[in-house]
Amino acid sequence: MLYICIPVHNEAPTAGLVLWRIRKMFADFPREYELLVFNDGSSDATAEVLAPYADALPVTILGGSEHVGYARAIDALFRAALSRCRYPRRDAVILMQGDFTDQPEHIPDLVKRFEGGADIVVGEPASDAGMPKPVRRLQRVGRWLARRFARVPGVDNPLGSFRLFRVTVVRDAVRAAGEKPLIEGDGWGANIDLLLAMAPHARRIESVPLQPRYDLRPRPSRIRPWHDALSLYRFGREAKARRPQLRLAEPS
Repeated sequence: MLYICIPVHNEAPTAGLVLWRIRKMFADFPREYELLVFNDGSSDATAEVLAPYADALPVTILGGSEHVGYARAIDALFRAALSRCRYPRRDAVILMQGDFTDQPEHIPDLVKRFEGGADIVVGEPASDAGMPKPVRRLQRVGRWLARRFARVPGVDNPLGSFRLFRVTVVRDAVRAAGEKPLIEGDGWGANIDLLLAMAPHARRIESVPLQPRYDLRPRPSRIRPWHDALSLYRFGREAKARRPQLRLAEPS
């Protein structure tokens, strides 16, 4: 089973279309899958857009009117997938965005690496070409900060959200977190922290070049380059102090 986890906040123009494109992709790439969508307190028509898809697709809508933030949305999605999973070694969680930045048609690229034995598969942008200028600038700053404060073996760019995790890795990370949140930070900081939380429980991490699309997203970027770069720097220093030195899990 593949659990496709999608956090959304004010994505009414795209959230439903993303679900439908995922359905179409799985028609050509037959695998068992379940969609888990966390509506993070959207103030637009996201909830109304998503509601009809529950009758046509294997989708569960989580969240509601309260805005809890990106990190807590991911935490809730992963715990929901873990509670549904029957075969942790065989099943996987895929995290992606609901604004067309992450393309549903790239899911098979992640799954094939997983079926080849990878416990974590990270989608990394092949280049900065085609990115909006604020994203391109923050990517460069973020990659430098990640190399300094949050290096993960096998990963050059830990900023993206499009990833696959074997459920055993999620299970072990949740156990290690205990009563604490699985991850902290927001935006790209949360993406980094998620990788830092999962990597110690993985035996094999692979990256695959997947170019995000920003031209299909109807809303402008929410990135504020200097503000977000400073936030990433502060988060990176905190994460380095909080997370242990990364070592991949030994084969059992």
